[in-house]
Amino acid sequence: MGNEAILVFNFGGQYCHLIARRIREEGVYSEIVSHDISMAEIKKLAGREDIKGIILSGGPSSIYEKGAPDIDNQILSMGLPVLGICYGHQLLAHKLGGKVVSSDKKEYGHVELFITKQKGLFKGLSGKEDVWMSHGDTVIEPPPGAEAEARTENCPVAAFSSKGKFFGIQWHAEVSHTRNGTRIIKNFIFDICKSKHQWKPNKSHRKYIDEIASATKGGSAIIALSGGVDSSTAAVLASKAIGKRLTAVFIDHGMMREGESEEIKQMASRMHLNLHTVEAGERFLDVLKGVKDPEEKRKKIGAQFIREFEREAREIGADYLIQGTIYPDRIESGASKKSSVIKTHHNVGGIPEDIEFSGIVEPLKDLYKDEVRELAAKLGMEKNIINRQPFPGPGFAVRIVGEVTADKIALLRKADKIVSEEIRDATGIKGIWQSFAVLSGIRSTGVKGDARAYGEVIAIRAVESTEAMTANFARLPYEALSKISARITNEIPEVVRVVYDITDKPPSTIEWE
Repeated sequence: MGNEAILVFNFGGQYCHLIARRIREEGVYSEIVSHDISMAEIKKLAGREDIKGIILSGGPSSIYEKGAPDIDNQILSMGLPVLGICYGHQLLAHKLGGKVVSSDKKEYGHVELFITKQKGLFKGLSGKEDVWMSHGDTVIEPPPGAEAEARTENCPVAAFSSKGKFFGIQWHAEVSHTRNGTRIIKNFIFDICKSKHQWKPNKSHRKYIDEIASATKGGSAIIALSGGVDSSTAAVLASKAIGKRLTAVFIDHGMMREGESEEIKQMASRMHLNLHTVEAGERFLDVLKGVKDPEEKRKKIGAQFIREFEREAREIGADYLIQGTIYPDRIESGASKKSSVIKTHHNVGGIPEDIEFSGIVEPLKDLYKDEVRELAAKLGMEKNIINRQPFPGPGFAVRIVGEVTADKIALLRKADKIVSEEIRDATGIKGIWQSFAVLSGIRSTGVKGDARAYGEVIAIRAVESTEAMTANFARLPYEALSKISARITNEIPEVVRVVYDITDKPPSTIEWE
């Protein structure tokens, strides 16, 4: 028998992998499976792992929708503890005979929870907890014989337990916005499932190198290098895997930050990569002409990237494309069955179906950003690469709301540089995951030189995060914000107003588009 394991059934929720991640952080192995896994498949898994419990994830569906995701009824007869979260809570309650309705008062964001049974799943919690909700359907009656153990103002059965085996919670315990969510997960996996803290992940970089070597099958490849920690780490791994059969290709789409293109070239030189740089700014602007919808922008950019890489691959004679795609890219692009597309990532959902490559290799596709950084450190990579702020592959195209033009790119580049400089130079600012400027697409009235001005509105975004699946807006000092605002409005004549984004993720995303 292998590891003790908790199975996480994926109903397409954006935070399904956070559940699995939180379990693994506690030293217990977790494995994500599709919600429609069969009993035969589970028995096969049970022959390899010691399954201790099951968690049903959240998801974007309603249990009453046609074709709503379900589970095999036999799974509830296995005798294993089952915890349903959000959609999983509603589905479990429904299957056990409870009553679920579409609520007139939906709950999104922080909600005050009242716990009536501070035992079992809620051992060690207070009578009132701050939790994060995102639901439209609501359980209004627990299953027969089950106890309602928590409620909110609008949700009478926010949690229930039945027979010491079935548990449901309406909120997301896996997100950092639920203050004691980790305690709930620990109570389930240790006290209820009786798991032991005994699993350690394989953090050796050797497996990634071997996977790249195997996937490329002795052929040559190009690595899509953007300068970020993801693509740079993938480049180092690929270089170790296939050596001289690798060529790094940097597509300069003309929407990079100030001085960034030159920095990428210098970085590639220090990493001893064979780098080809493609100046493609005009071609990207051409495909974006007249495009305002953010999803269409991302897809057009993704398709253009592939065409640029294909052109380079033909000249080089490369068979495979290697990308630094990471898990948040895939999950937000709707990688899982029944999942909802939050935003298409250019290197996932933006890839056209008709590609010339023998295959696309994504060695980091199951890792989060902080895990990639940990891997990069083990590889001995430069700290400035490891700690580089994430920058979207489409660059300023998704930080300009509306149509992208050369003039807008130039304006935003100036504003973004000011944000970067002032946050870098300010005292007492730490733990910033990402900070940047957004050209909002809004025009506003202002006063410049004692005369009326009508110009652009720049939004400032700064967040704290660890894995990019959740984030809190950064509480920047007013003095820093004041300097940023003064510099932007003074140094960029077209801008008359600066605003600061104080929205967490969820409910927003980190990027505006």
